[in-house]
Amino acid sequence: MFSGNLIFFVGSPGDASNQFNVPFGIALHPTSGLLYIADFNNHRLMSYAPAATNGTKLLGGPGYSNTQLYYPQGIHLDLYSNSLIIANNGAHNVVKYPLGGTSWTLLAGSTNGSPGNTSTTFSNPIDVIVDPMGNMYVIERGNSRVQFFYAGQSVGSTIAGITGVIGSNATTFDLPTSLCLDSQLNLYVSDSGNHRIQRFLRY
Repeated sequence: MFSGNLIFFVGSPGDASNQFNVPFGIALHPTSGLLYIADFNNHRLMSYAPAATNGTKLLGGPGYSNTQLYYPQGIHLDLYSNSLIIANNGAHNVVKYPLGGTSWTLLAGSTNGSPGNTSTTFSNPIDVIVDPMGNMYVIERGNSRVQFFYAGQSVGSTIAGITGVIGSNATTFDLPTSLCLDSQLNLYVSDSGNHRIQRFLRY
């Protein structure tokens, strides 16, 4: 049995160091114990030390510069590069923030906040994961697809869903929300509009 302990302020939305406004992605560092949170409506990335009730803003916006975020959503802690990979939803890109740094670098997507549906652009990326080889998987709500990027590449390929097509058959999504990999690198996608979880065999 678990007993819930409230460690952060909850209630009305706010932008103080102990408040959130629609927190989305979270990641916990297994060594330092630092908790990282994408604070969606505050356009910022926060970190909290163990047992702390006030956090530190690591990146903030809203904006498109490499120290700002625009509706960040999913985050992935990549221990191989000691960085956070952020699905920067409103900016239509995915960025890499090195832990301890002051700015991010662009991994894929727009540089000016423009959406797209090509192999190099996104429309509302909402979750991201990286496999042990450094390959990146990005789920896009706006394009109803999952894009795959080989390590170090900014040109992706669609491995699940059909670009721009909303549906309920085995090859389409309706509001895809999150994704994960198992130990064999099979892909699982939360297909929220269809009230189901889709499983795709390794690429």
